[in-house]
Amino acid sequence: MTTPLEGVTIIEIDNWMASPSAGAILADLGANLIKVEPLQGDPMRGMGRPAKLSGNMKEYDFQFDVSNRGKRSIAVDLDSDLGIQVVHELIADADVFMCNLLAHRQERFKLDPATITTLNSTIVHATLTGYGTTGPEAWRPGYDVTAFFGRSGIYDAMREGENGPVPMARPAQGDHTTGLAFVGGILAALRLAEKTNTAQVIETSLYETAIWTQATDYAITAMDKAPLRPRARENMIIPTANRYPCGDGKWIVLNMPEEKAWTKWCQIIGREDFLDDQRLQDVKGRFHNMPELVKAIDEALSHRTRDEWGAIFDAEGIIWGPVLALHEVAQDPQAEALGIFPKISNPELGDYKTVAAPIRFKTADVGPKGPAPALGQHTREILSEIGMTEIQIQNLLESGFISEGSRGS
Repeated sequence: MTTPLEGVTIIEIDNWMASPSAGAILADLGANLIKVEPLQGDPMRGMGRPAKLSGNMKEYDFQFDVSNRGKRSIAVDLDSDLGIQVVHELIADADVFMCNLLAHRQERFKLDPATITTLNSTIVHATLTGYGTTGPEAWRPGYDVTAFFGRSGIYDAMREGENGPVPMARPAQGDHTTGLAFVGGILAALRLAEKTNTAQVIETSLYETAIWTQATDYAITAMDKAPLRPRARENMIIPTANRYPCGDGKWIVLNMPEEKAWTKWCQIIGREDFLDDQRLQDVKGRFHNMPELVKAIDEALSHRTRDEWGAIFDAEGIIWGPVLALHEVAQDPQAEALGIFPKISNPELGDYKTVAAPIRFKTADVGPKGPAPALGQHTREILSEIGMTEIQIQNLLESGFISEGSRGS
């Protein structure tokens, strides 16, 4: 079975999680992904949270793997003329060059669009940064917690109450979301480069992507410039679009138009008395009495477990969802049915589960093609593919400007 990006070669110079995660998806789609790393490696290597496993898998960096699977690695010193020459030779025959270097670093390493499109007149030059490549803060480095969650307003919008503490996102949520935007831009640019036979330059950023994820809010906020109201449960507009704990301490979330659901909801939870309460006769009344109403619903739901309530809600056509813990999601039958946690075969560790990109094809081989490479694992192989002899490769290795590793490094 063929792959969508079979025959497409992508050179990737990046680190951490956002841009590499896009590279992993493109590798899943069948691209030949060459990851160019500094001699000391991507700083994300070895930074992952250890898995609670025994044996070799206890030491394996699954978090690095998920954003770098299916790639090949070559280790190059970009501060050397020889290193830059090697990278330029790789780029000359590639379809895409993707990086997360700030503009001044692209220029320093001769990897800016003007230079690269001179080397390759039909290449896609793709950049992912924290805040973009133009504007007064294009120079500023950004991580997902700063550029995606903090600067974009997401953290503030997620506070519980007006002065509640700033929440903290789980690792790389903003990175992987921005990676999806990066993939979309690269695929569109590949199509345009093919149609026009000319190079394309595209970019995205953590900051821009985060604002797009909140476009529903910004459609209003960009116009009226008014602050959002708090998101505490006691401040929600309607009780049937809120979240509640059940008797076993597990939570549910509801999302139903109140004018259609209010009566049914009161009957299901055994609080028909709400329907006769003069304070609760319309949306406005229920909003103004939300703190008391939330307490009452909490109490009503405390008499059954989440699973018991779930069966009742499903039978009655209630639109609800369980608030699952991460370990529960990894065992969710729906996740299994969708193939969300496919297996990767590692020649040294055996099979282990990873996370699928949210793209499925009916008639194409899409998915993880193998584990993340060791640092410099494919240096010799890649240099040989661009026409270097064994003697030339050995001379480069001895110069210290490139290095090679092994599967276990």
